[in-house]
Amino acid sequence: MTRTPHSPIQIGILTPTGMLGGGFSPETVQRGLELGADVITVDGGSTDSGPHYLGTGTAKTTAAAVAGDLRILLRAAAQAQIPLIIGSCGTSGTDSGVDWIAALTRDILTQENLTLQVATIYSEQHPADLVTALEDGRIQPLAPSAPLEAATLRSCEHVVAMMGHEPIADALLAGADVILAGRATDTALAAAYPLMMGYPAGACWHAAKIVECGGMCTTDPRAGGVFATIDADGFTLEPLDPASACTPQSVAAHMLYETVNPHQMREPAGTIIVTDATYTALDERRVRVEHSRFEPAEQYTNKLEGSAIAGYETMSFVGIRDPHILASIDEWAALFNTVVHDRVQHVLGLTPADYAMDLRLYGHNAILGAADPHRGHPHEVGVMLLTRASEQATATAIAKVANPLLLHLPLPGATHLPSFAFATSPAETERGAAYEFVLNHVVAVGSPTELFRTVLDRPAIAMAHA
Repeated sequence: MTRTPHSPIQIGILTPTGMLGGGFSPETVQRGLELGADVITVDGGSTDSGPHYLGTGTAKTTAAAVAGDLRILLRAAAQAQIPLIIGSCGTSGTDSGVDWIAALTRDILTQENLTLQVATIYSEQHPADLVTALEDGRIQPLAPSAPLEAATLRSCEHVVAMMGHEPIADALLAGADVILAGRATDTALAAAYPLMMGYPAGACWHAAKIVECGGMCTTDPRAGGVFATIDADGFTLEPLDPASACTPQSVAAHMLYETVNPHQMREPAGTIIVTDATYTALDERRVRVEHSRFEPAEQYTNKLEGSAIAGYETMSFVGIRDPHILASIDEWAALFNTVVHDRVQHVLGLTPADYAMDLRLYGHNAILGAADPHRGHPHEVGVMLLTRASEQATATAIAKVANPLLLHLPLPGATHLPSFAFATSPAETERGAAYEFVLNHVVAVGSPTELFRTVLDRPAIAMAHA
């Protein structure tokens, strides 16, 4: 479908959920079509779930859940003859993630006898090319990271660049009905279409930021998605579920989500500024937002994300309810670490530099640490031990050395031998390769699309429109 940029009175953006595979009601999507949707956008992933998915190039979502959502959205796009845009495919936006979503999409199109032109946009980078960019001085760290070394790039299992809206807009202009993008900013997905149509950048980017997580900007985040209407002066938001509502507080609060500064957020092309934005309730369900602006950057940059193997992990888990131990749980944890390190050196001949060990006391400062306001003794604690080494066998050997201590380690001067409860048998669970994010850097580019590769399929089945 060929599209020519123009400025209709308004643009309607339908965002059914915060993440593809998260599930939503088909009725809410139909309501979005009835409200006048011009485009459907949905995020396919993020870095929220950690470095494993980028490191392995696999998804956190199951194929059945993703296919279920895709089927509803592809039917809706065909019914309304509007584009469907999905970004960060396969959780982390690797090439394999894009291909996975593309294969599911093509299967559904065939099953439903639909012809929608599919564009795949790949964002994975070759370390050798990035080393060249590094040597040219085009890669810079984001705070608080240190300057990048070439060895770090070469250590990555996968590296993706985070695209802005431009590759997506180009695919729309080329006639794509379905766009399956690799790693992209969450906001680029919803901003691409209205920006392509000539709408003010401030309203487009701010609206895209608010709808990025679907119904999270509503009074009932579980109720599904949200609908944004962008015009020349601002944008209006309302939930797709009639029982939910957008309020000035729920909408404004989303600028607090995943941002360093709630008044601004950086995109590849510049910065969203909402310092002067106003949020007005039009009624009990809808909010009007105006006076957002976008400040273009002097240099266009794309953020790089890379994941490398940090070692191999083994996990053990026990539960403690012994009141004597729990009354001095911090002392017990310190004793445990000391005794394990001594035994590992004696039995395995390893020093702390050869491995990593992390003891987490769930039920006692495991999440907030010293900042936890609770100061009383816990009545039960779940103790998780993670051991990590350069080889799986070594990590497991360390965990096995620790095993008797996780079962029966008394405090100094104790007159009884405590017993703790292992959660599993065997007590040691080998987790395989453990990954870590090693890039927090941006690369300066001459063109917003130079790091990305787009493939446009040609439709082979006649679309059956109502």
